[in-house]
Amino acid sequence: MSALILRQQAAQATINRFQGKPLQLGKNDCARMTVFCLKKLGVKFSLLKIGPYKTEIGAAKVLRDLGFGSITEAVDALGLPRIAPAMCLPGDIMTLKAAGSDDVALAVAVGNGRVLGFWETAGVCAVFQPVEYGTAWRSI
Repeated sequence: MSALILRQQAAQATINRFQGKPLQLGKNDCARMTVFCLKKLGVKFSLLKIGPYKTEIGAAKVLRDLGFGSITEAVDALGLPRIAPAMCLPGDIMTLKAAGSDDVALAVAVGNGRVLGFWETAGVCAVFQPVEYGTAWRSI
């Protein structure tokens, strides 16, 4: 199977699993969505060491306990190469700035500049076209 077909299938599986789901930290959130997509792409990653969390404070504590100061540092630790956001292909990972704060959230590129992410305005996971992109990583 070609890498582009694998990417499309992983992105579509991630859309099917998360689109329309409300944000529920520890179950339906940007980190779980990203890990789901990466697993579909064959990237080895275990959620066992992450541990449970149900609040933003709990998620931040899990990151700190793992030795990371941010979600960006955690993705960097996976060893994925950073790329320019304009180079994203379906299944690549990026950060988007959260509205009204310096926090970032993860999103999965789905093609044509669109991403799958937990869009604050909608209150659910959705496919949308961001106005501004953050850091991006090549997934495979």
